[in-house]
Amino acid sequence: MMVVSGEALMDVFAAGDTPTGLLMDARIGGSPLNVAQGLARLGQRVAFFGGLSRGFLGDRLLQALQQAGVDTACVQRLDAPTTLGLVGLDAQGVPSYAFYGEGAADRLLPLAAVDAVPAAQAYHFGSYAMVVEPVASTQRALVEREHRRSLIAYDPNIRLNVAPDLARWRDTLAWMLPRTHLLKVSDEDLGLLFPGVATATLAQGWLAQGVRLVVVTRGAEGVVAWTAQGRHVARPARPVNVVDTVGAGDTFQAALLTRLAEQGWLSPAALASLTDAALADLLDFAARAAAITCSRRGADLPDRAELG
Repeated sequence: MMVVSGEALMDVFAAGDTPTGLLMDARIGGSPLNVAQGLARLGQRVAFFGGLSRGFLGDRLLQALQQAGVDTACVQRLDAPTTLGLVGLDAQGVPSYAFYGEGAADRLLPLAAVDAVPAAQAYHFGSYAMVVEPVASTQRALVEREHRRSLIAYDPNIRLNVAPDLARWRDTLAWMLPRTHLLKVSDEDLGLLFPGVATATLAQGWLAQGVRLVVVTRGAEGVVAWTAQGRHVARPARPVNVVDTVGAGDTFQAALLTRLAEQGWLSPAALASLTDAALADLLDFAARAAAITCSRRGADLPDRAELG
């Protein structure tokens, strides 16, 4: 069993003009929700821990999780609205976001809700739910409870239009590092957090603080990884006709965790001892999954059969 914790929202795309305005296309979204759905589609047992509204949008998010096969026993239904993320795409399909979520359900997850979260082999955290209150404190309590006995995975997935203070994101990363075993981060996020600092320098510093596996995704440039035992592997991106890149990083993370589970590597000790061949297999599997998501609209993550 794995547990994914964080935000759940609706990504809203502009779908064309109408005589009186715009046609909007709302899709299930939120980085952690995507990871949870991705894990379920890839055949993993997974539960989602987060706040959902009691309104019709919250109903739809809950339905999507359940239809994907995600355990929703520790989902908290709250009398608050659902966050909306308005998504614009550039000519290369790269998204930009505007979030409307102040006082929304995914930000109001109470501390007492941690008691409902089951024991699991791995826990994944990420994105803005780690930096906005009160949900950030709730998630930190879960990390503190579990990091000595389970694998902790973290993807900062920075959204400055939700929390514009970069110091808050840096502080959260600094707090997470000695409690994180698998750190997956994009080069785009590194450029925001540590402009001008070499990726390898950052990775070595994080490994020294206790991280067992650092994975840095670089879009069309591929992916690189370092382990606590001194392994370093770089792999190319998969060629793909990109529709958009929404959900690509979440797909990559879900596929990483899936491959680790399938190969018996889902533990802190196993992460540190991965061979070069095992690392290459892990990164290639995740890259193939992310390429599939990039080939279709929105965060439409692949199932296990699509990966062979």
